[in-house]
Amino acid sequence: MEHAYLGIDVGSISTKGAIIDENNQLLASQYIWTQGDPIGAVKELTGLLEKQFDKEHYKIVATGATGSARKLVGAIIGAMVKNEITAHAVGTTTFYPDVRTILEIGGQDSKIILVENGVAVDYAMNTLCAAGTGAFLSSQAKRLGIEVEDIGEYALRSTHPTQIAARCTVFAESDLVHKIQMGHPREDIIAGVCNAVVANYLNNVGKGKKIISPVVFQGGVSKNKGVVAAFEDTLG
Repeated sequence: MEHAYLGIDVGSISTKGAIIDENNQLLASQYIWTQGDPIGAVKELTGLLEKQFDKEHYKIVATGATGSARKLVGAIIGAMVKNEITAHAVGTTTFYPDVRTILEIGGQDSKIILVENGVAVDYAMNTLCAAGTGAFLSSQAKRLGIEVEDIGEYALRSTHPTQIAARCTVFAESDLVHKIQMGHPREDIIAGVCNAVVANYLNNVGKGKKIISPVVFQGGVSKNKGVVAAFEDTLG
């Protein structure tokens, strides 16, 4: 029997699980919505992972939990609990040993982690303002009548992104409504929303932090091509 390791990340929006072998090779992985029920989500997640997992050849010998509900989940499944900063830093440096800056935007919060010689030396978190998070992108997508998964495609079609006030969610939303009423094309508004997320992130989380490349972008929002492009434009 070979050894395997289970990791669970329970966030406010999504719950993720992975099983790896001793060489960090992925044996099973799953991504589901938390839906306000972290315990229920973990039960569902472990069931889905079990279906993919080769129990004849591998045995899970250790489990780790991270994310906003890590303590609750860790207590229930008997996992070692790690905060998200540590989890991001260790995970990233394993695959990208030269990384200097980790940008992370999740559903409800965002963080920046600065790395020197493979060790996290500084970080900042934003848990106060929603304008730089996935929840903000979801609510704006709904307002514009598109799926949040399609935001990236729309944003990349834009040639003249609309300026959207990025100071906070309330200002951004009222500005967005105003721009819709003025008849700005939908893709330009969406590109503007992506730019606003990046501006908000850099003004809040990244304030006073020196962003040195190589840069790795993580979290659910890193799947959004529009926000990726906005970061690339802004950071060069």
